[in-house]
Amino acid sequence: MNLSLRATAAVAVLAVCALAASGCGAPAGLGDGGAAPPVAAQPTPQPLWPNWTEGARKRPGADPAGKQPPPAPLANGPEVPKEGLVAVDPYDVLRADPRTKALGRREKIHRPGQPGIRPPVLRDLTGDGSPELILAADLESGRTVMAVYTARAGKVVPVLYTVGKRLAVETVGTDLVVRSASDDGAEQAVRYRWDGARLESVSDIRTYKRDESGTVTPEDGP
Repeated sequence: MNLSLRATAAVAVLAVCALAASGCGAPAGLGDGGAAPPVAAQPTPQPLWPNWTEGARKRPGADPAGKQPPPAPLANGPEVPKEGLVAVDPYDVLRADPRTKALGRREKIHRPGQPGIRPPVLRDLTGDGSPELILAADLESGRTVMAVYTARAGKVVPVLYTVGKRLAVETVGTDLVVRSASDDGAEQAVRYRWDGARLESVSDIRTYKRDESGTVTPEDGP
């Protein structure tokens, strides 16, 4: 092979190597990965029976909590001093709330099995460091009325009202868990959480027991 052919061959080899390096070698930094995949639209609720869905939305109380106005302070409630609800007479609160006004004449009780007002409890349920006031009254019917109040701008504000049988209440962090016997005989546990305006239900669980045959049956009623 003469010198000119050898030079031509060498140039060709160098060109092939350069192409291989540019095609197979991964350059530093980001490369062009091609067109981005299209963004999939998020699914939206598709009602099976629109007429029923619209009716449910129009029923009172069907709107989300965020669309409801915040609860108003008790019109005739006691003033809340700088010490907070710990310094407020619970009976003054009961008598100022139209839903619990009749309970304000009942005696205090310290054990189950008799009607009356349970000892008031103070717990921080909003996470702001100031406790809410939790009041409960056991009735002759076996039901218990429970109400929770917070303080806002020196006023007493009702943030929860509920009624249940054999009511037992506990806190999990700042959540409030209310356990009771439901009307169908099962045990019910409702968990409430502060939503910025009121205590809103975040879960509602009913439990049943199994009989000896393994059949699930509601627990015996009271």
